Amino acid sequence: MTESKTFADLIEDLLPQTQCTKCGYPDCRAYAEAIAENEASYNQCPPGGAEGVARLAKLLGKPVIPLNPDNGVERPRPVAFIDENLCIGCTLCMQACPVDAIVGAPKQMHTMVAELCTGCDLCVPPCPVDCIAMIPVTGDKTGWDAWSEQQANDARERHDARRTRLAAEREAAEARAAARRAAAAATGSSAASEAPVAASSPTEQAAPVAPTPANDAEAKKRAIIQAALERARQKKADNTAQGLGPKNTTNVSADTQAKIDEVEARRRRLGIANDDSESTPKQNNDQPDKS
Repeated sequence: MTESKTFADLIEDLLPQTQCTKCGYPDCRAYAEAIAENEASYNQCPPGGAEGVARLAKLLGKPVIPLNPDNGVERPRPVAFIDENLCIGCTLCMQACPVDAIVGAPKQMHTMVAELCTGCDLCVPPCPVDCIAMIPVTGDKTGWDAWSEQQANDARERHDARRTRLAAEREAAEARAAARRAAAAATGSSAASEAPVAASSPTEQAAPVAPTPANDAEAKKRAIIQAALERARQKKADNTAQGLGPKNTTNVSADTQAKIDEVEARRRRLGIANDDSESTPKQNNDQPDKS
């Protein structure tokens, strides 16, 4: 049985799925819904170019009009290139990429997977050290001539998968925070309930308090986290020994450091930071002298 498509679905199928936000909406789906509701024009997608406008005009039964220059210009498709000599491993580009095309880890080298990059440009503005360049890779071909239906479908799948993953991470972080609050409340209630008993029976010896299931779970969680941190520290030490850490780690500017501190604070709030994440990347000076 084939699921019937909505009008917004049909419009979205004609968009290149680069998720670049140049249309003025957070993603291609939101733009498709805005067109379907007559809240946006059909000429606001630079990656689709003139061909994209023509496709949408045919579906909508409207005349072909020029691409709105306020949203950008049609151009050859670029791919992001990360200069490893400048990258400081701040992860800001990874968080900006709408299709998870960047591979890396905090304070480790980042790499763009060219086959997955949609050329959206979103990784460029947040980079604090300007180490990302957009390199055209399609010659004179622009718009849909520089893109394909298969690439669009693959990009949409990766974007949807990313949204699902981020939602799951947020739910997990909220669950961890709720568990911590519940454990703290249980500990506080236990301490408050014991105080009157001790005051009314000063001659009686207090019985040992058995650990509650909540406390047991919290202790187990801390042990698991501690073990994970130890593994992360060891991996970081191994990478450093192999020279795999970021190269541009000295003389970081105040503005750059502020951005790094901000992203690390956000990681801590989500419960995904570790105790070893210093706010300033430090050059390893303990490597043996090779001279």
